Amino acid sequence: MHVLWRVIVKEFLQIRRDRKMIPVIFVAPVVQILVFGFAVNTDVTDVPTVLVDQDRSAASRDLVSRFVESGYFELVGSEERAAGVDRWLVTGRAQLGLVVSPGFGADLAAGRRAALQVVVDGSDAASANVALGYAGALARGFGAELQMQRLRAAGGLARPGQVELVPRVFYNPDLKSRWFYVPAVLAMILMVMTMLLSAMGVVREKEIGTLEQIIVTPIRAWQLLVGKLAPFAIIGLFQMCVATAVTVFAFGVPLRGSFPLLLGLTMLFILSTLGLGLLVSTVVQNQQQAMMLATFAAMIPMVYLSGLIFPIENMPRAIQLVTYAIPLRYYAEIIRGVFLRGSGLRVLWPEALTLLLMGLAILTVASLRFRKRLD
Repeated sequence: MHVLWRVIVKEFLQIRRDRKMIPVIFVAPVVQILVFGFAVNTDVTDVPTVLVDQDRSAASRDLVSRFVESGYFELVGSEERAAGVDRWLVTGRAQLGLVVSPGFGADLAAGRRAALQVVVDGSDAASANVALGYAGALARGFGAELQMQRLRAAGGLARPGQVELVPRVFYNPDLKSRWFYVPAVLAMILMVMTMLLSAMGVVREKEIGTLEQIIVTPIRAWQLLVGKLAPFAIIGLFQMCVATAVTVFAFGVPLRGSFPLLLGLTMLFILSTLGLGLLVSTVVQNQQQAMMLATFAAMIPMVYLSGLIFPIENMPRAIQLVTYAIPLRYYAEIIRGVFLRGSGLRVLWPEALTLLLMGLAILTVASLRFRKRLD
């Protein structure tokens, strides 16, 4: 254990002497989570809207005011004809055009179907669908309210039966997309930092020749292996603590579960990322190769297939089966479960057990290759 401790101390001293590595370890995670946390936001509000009111009646003005006051749409301009909407959409000054046809108010007063057109820029399909949903809900609500007013004014008519939808949203009551994505960003940062640090830490010693000097010492292979990976595991846990504080206090994402449990399950995930980093270091010769291989062969596929960004349910069946081999998939369930749902080990034990088995398997393969290189 004394030899192992000296190897760990040596690794920390080597990290401290690398002036460029200190900002990467302690500053980069905070900067990344702040940048991604503010940038990654799929909430659709204040959609730039251009108005074409060809009716100019009290009813059309009432409808437009409902759109603006909803907070989902922001009126940025107006046109006399519907053809004028095109130039607003082409230049990007507006994402949606609201066209009120002539006779809109008269048709409503007479009980006829009134024409209302919504022209939307479909370049961003997700935002366009959400904006169309908001517009449709506002238009239907406006029509239903007018119908009720007409029925009450008629007198003697029974009020028609209504179905009232009373929604209850658990875990994210305000449906803030940031609450969903910021824990995902935290998981990605942890994966990137631990995998790259472990891979480049071993490869760096190859480049400068100190690994050969260590090999000729009486240090055993397991002591060298554990001594080199343990500092990066400690750094990963430290980064997790800092990133969690930023997530909770800067972005208001609630941590409903146990933080010690989160740290423990994070350690299981770090086993996989350190193992992958060590595995990468055994097949490359320099730090540039290590960074390229870790990024394009491991990290990017894991992010795309883990469900952090794209729902796994929407992927083809063959790709869904591949995702079961991605450690980040299980950690994504853990981190969102602990943060948002307050899940405990009784709920998360399948993911924890899978991460433990995957981490041990990856570390075993990487250790065998590393030992072979030492021999």
